[in-house]
Amino acid sequence: MTSLTKRSSGLVQRRTEASRNAVDKEHPTGQEDQEPRWEDEQDAEDTGDSKETRLTLMEEVLLLGLKDREVICKSDAPTGDVLLDEALKHIKDTQPPETVQGWIELLSGETWNPLKLHYQLRNVRERLAKNLVEKGVLTTEKQNFLLFDMTTHPLTNNIIKQRLIKKVQEAVLDKWVNDPRRMDKRLLALIFLAHSSDVLENAFAPLLDEQYDLAMKRVRQLLELEPEGESMKANTNELLWAVVAAFTK
Repeated sequence: MTSLTKRSSGLVQRRTEASRNAVDKEHPTGQEDQEPRWEDEQDAEDTGDSKETRLTLMEEVLLLGLKDREVICKSDAPTGDVLLDEALKHIKDTQPPETVQGWIELLSGETWNPLKLHYQLRNVRERLAKNLVEKGVLTTEKQNFLLFDMTTHPLTNNIIKQRLIKKVQEAVLDKWVNDPRRMDKRLLALIFLAHSSDVLENAFAPLLDEQYDLAMKRVRQLLELEPEGESMKANTNELLWAVVAAFTK
């Protein structure tokens, strides 16, 4: 059993025998390859978004994890995102280079090496939340907890979150292509990162039982892929699979 398979066992299940049989009957083995190809471009509804509401992958993962009421780069060119540019500067200035696994541990603050503490990105969640406040997705409030006040960032624009949820759902339902090489690379990365952050389940919670079972079945297919093998296939993104391997070790 691969490490990816082990991680997939953490997915929450609400499967019933009736829904399992219904899904198997509707989608017999071997027929999934006949489903439509995913186009590597934004959904039509996304093309009308203003620049301010175009979210980064990190912001999307954070947004998926919020309740409704409550990286590594190949180029050293600035991205325009403060957090990404900060990480990029560390990577560019470091010699000898670190591995993908090493950089993820350093930048996420999971290293205990006192000589490399300056690589850790500070207050990542709070900084991402502030970015979403600036884009009009969240707002800022103060909550009193007896002896102290705490800053919170409740959701204020549910339309953007619902659009994100719909995009994730469609990736494994209506637009499923049964081949990661034909999926939109950014959306594929979002699915893996959302799973590693334990927020992917939030996108599937509103689905009917049969849809939920089918979505989870297809997510497992992605999680059970072997990153090293996928990275050596034609028309694939080696860096994406290196990051997947680091997050799902």
